[in-house]
Amino acid sequence: MTSTTTDSVPVTTPRTREAALARRRRRIPVGAYVCAAILMVVFVFPLLYLLNTALKSQAEFVANPVGIVADPQWGNFATAWEKGDFGAYILNSVLYTAVGSAIGTLLTLVLAFPVARGYVRGAKYWSIVFVLVLFLPNALITQFQLLLRLGLYDTQLGYILLVGVGVGVGPLLLSGFVKSIPRELDEAAAMDGVGYWRYLFTFILPLARPALVTVFILQAVWIWNEIILATVLLADPTKFPVTVGLYAFKGTYGNQWPLLAAATFIVAAPLIVGYIFIQRYLVNGVVGAVKG
Repeated sequence: MTSTTTDSVPVTTPRTREAALARRRRRIPVGAYVCAAILMVVFVFPLLYLLNTALKSQAEFVANPVGIVADPQWGNFATAWEKGDFGAYILNSVLYTAVGSAIGTLLTLVLAFPVARGYVRGAKYWSIVFVLVLFLPNALITQFQLLLRLGLYDTQLGYILLVGVGVGVGPLLLSGFVKSIPRELDEAAAMDGVGYWRYLFTFILPLARPALVTVFILQAVWIWNEIILATVLLADPTKFPVTVGLYAFKGTYGNQWPLLAAATFIVAAPLIVGYIFIQRYLVNGVVGAVKG
């Protein structure tokens, strides 16, 4: 007795073909790619225009300010670096940014965790305070008087402390991220006799690393670009950050646009290069905070 096996052939109908096409269209987010392309043009074009200006000679810029450079003058960057003394300014900015961001990130962790968990009285009101702080003006006169009376005016330590405590949106981001960490972990650690500070820095800090890296990046970008506090609180040119150095360079070479563009590109380059390498940490931290 022999058995016959027949292969079933799928029957395609106009309805199934339309459904398959619809699924295929959903897999290709054309609108998302268009929006990404538009945003790329909006943000990349100014940088390319700045680079194009920086590579022109003064005569070529005067003859055709918006045209594409014909004879690139790469020496403009070396000239701007030497005349503006940007090496010393960048070292100052690296010091201010690294130490200030580390202080701000540590403060963010200490502030955000108990508020997110409700371990302090009026936790929801503290969350409102975190939001209100973002809209309050900077108290320059108070900060100036504070540093003056503490003997920290025109010192690198005083400036670092002030930019470090400017936590900005950090507590909000970290609070949202901490809420995604199970509360049962707190209870288990307490039953095992783990102290609060040990638990905070041994358990929560590693778990919240994506959000903390995001907070560090955001504060580092702010400190690197900060100029108002530096102008008010620092009087010694040897302590100026790179932003104040660029402002001084503009006052001297403001009529030489290629050199000014080269100096601006030198100041912006560390942030551009840094963002290329750390963008995934920024995205992961923000997404985790939103989910929390």
